[in-house]
Amino acid sequence: MTTWSKTDWKRFYEAARRPWRHRRPPRPVYPTGINRVLPAQGFSLSELDDAGVNLELAERLGLPVDAGRIGTYGPNVTVLRDFVRSSRRPL
Repeated sequence: MTTWSKTDWKRFYEAARRPWRHRRPPRPVYPTGINRVLPAQGFSLSELDDAGVNLELAERLGLPVDAGRIGTYGPNVTVLRDFVRSSRRPL
């Protein structure tokens, strides 16, 4: 592994500043109480499975995955399905 040069950092920040082509990937949440949710590290494997998304597709779409999370939260599955449908449509 080599250290990044100044041009490497410049290219990285230029790419990071560019807007997303379609839509930003959704951020997962998990319920913590009545009418309260907090952001999660990533989608659980069961949420991906329920939405019909495999790990390869999730990586290609830039979706965060947390293999340690257990369980399924319905709104996350719905958001995933909508995101995958919209990403397959050509603009």
